[in-house]
Amino acid sequence: MNQQGDNAPILDVKALHIRYGAFEAVKDVSFDVYGGEIFGLLGPNGAGKTSTLSAIEGLLKPVSGQITVAGFNTREKPLHARANMGVQLQATSFQPELTIGEIIRLFASIYGVELGEDTIREKLAAINLEDAAGKKIAQLSGGQQQRVSLLISTIHHPQLVLLDEPTTGLDPQSRRQLWERIEYFRNNGHAVLLTTHSMEEAEAVCDRIAIIDHGRIIAIDTPAALIEKHLHDPEVLKVVRKGKVTLEDVFIGLTGTAVRS
Repeated sequence: MNQQGDNAPILDVKALHIRYGAFEAVKDVSFDVYGGEIFGLLGPNGAGKTSTLSAIEGLLKPVSGQITVAGFNTREKPLHARANMGVQLQATSFQPELTIGEIIRLFASIYGVELGEDTIREKLAAINLEDAAGKKIAQLSGGQQQRVSLLISTIHHPQLVLLDEPTTGLDPQSRRQLWERIEYFRNNGHAVLLTTHSMEEAEAVCDRIAIIDHGRIIAIDTPAALIEKHLHDPEVLKVVRKGKVTLEDVFIGLTGTAVRS
């Protein structure tokens, strides 16, 4: 449900360059993400996904380029930019001695958000965990922990939601439930940037995707358009396994069959 129209993007990345010593990890990367859109950033290991995400989060200083979040340049107004983003990492550690309700209240206070008991119960009910307020994080399943993590990372209603491989290790039911929650943010006007190794996930959830390899964006479009564009690409046809070209076939055809470390 792309909301581009005449609206400005919530996330705007322009000509991003990131270097580690002599190694250039990200080379002239540009893309944007709009409100009401789930945008997937896909790539093999070492392709530049994590570096790009870290630069957006403000954890890594790029050599050059510009990143704007909700209209705020991340170099000029980093606190304003961070206040408008919520970040869910692949693995998150919460204080094990606290209950879920206490953890939610703690992080809400960090963002200056006041939550009463009734509001906390309502928020937990929205993610099908209405009885979890008194439990500790270790008592929840992996999928439940990820839903709580996503709730906490968006407790301040950020315009941009960054998700780093959020469904890794989840069973199909838990993965579908998390997809529904991600789609909830899209449907409520948030911009969502998602990294994933799951082509099924990218094809099912993302409105647009960018494929990054060796630090460069090599393709950007809707999943369906990318498949259609490469239906007769010889490099893609060489790796087709099911008789029908899938997004995974396109991804491997464009990035190669070699396993990255």
